[in-house]
Amino acid sequence: QVQLEESGGGLVQVGDSLRLSCTVSGPIFSTYSVGWFRQAPEKEREFVAHIRWSGGSKRYADSVKGRFIISANNGENSVYLQMNDLKSEDTAVYYCAAARFQTDVENIQYEWWGQGTQVTVSS
Repeated sequence: QVQLEESGGGLVQVGDSLRLSCTVSGPIFSTYSVGWFRQAPEKEREFVAHIRWSGGSKRYADSVKGRFIISANNGENSVYLQMNDLKSEDTAVYYCAAARFQTDVENIQYEWWGQGTQVTVSS
């Protein structure tokens, strides 16, 4: 059973940076996927970024491309989401999720989810 816990959320201002952490416990292998998602009030959850536990196959939503960076540190059992040049529309609860290996990285069915961390970007 893989367990995930997000941390690092908070209240920041437009243009600020923030780094979210997803700490992973349990059996996870290099081919597993870890993704970041977010859900704003009254909106559906949306994909933000993806990475393999090995550190490869990075993908980003168009809305965050060039501003957010996903990375994995196996030694720290963590996946990070560095968020730069934050905008008010980035305000949401951010979740990390994990899945066993699937070949189609654009349509991964995530099996395990964290509880989320709130990010609020104030203008």
